[in-house]
Amino acid sequence: MNIRTTLDPITLRDVTDIEGHPCLYEGDGDNGVEIYFESEVTKSIYQNMVLEDRKIVCGNDTDDYIAEG
Repeated sequence: MNIRTTLDPITLRDVTDIEGHPCLYEGDGDNGVEIYFESEVTKSIYQNMVLEDRKIVCGNDTDDYIAEG
């Protein structure tokens, strides 16, 4: 399942018209995140961010799972 987010992670503004805006795909073809940015500048800032520790969170996709939060 692919997830699309139109909230620019740098400016926290919603990209309402995705045509013509830069996009980045994180993950593989089946389990990826499509991230849209307001500009190439914010996309570049995002790509150059250094994170201390990247964690992979695996979800529970069984039929009886109820998400809490």
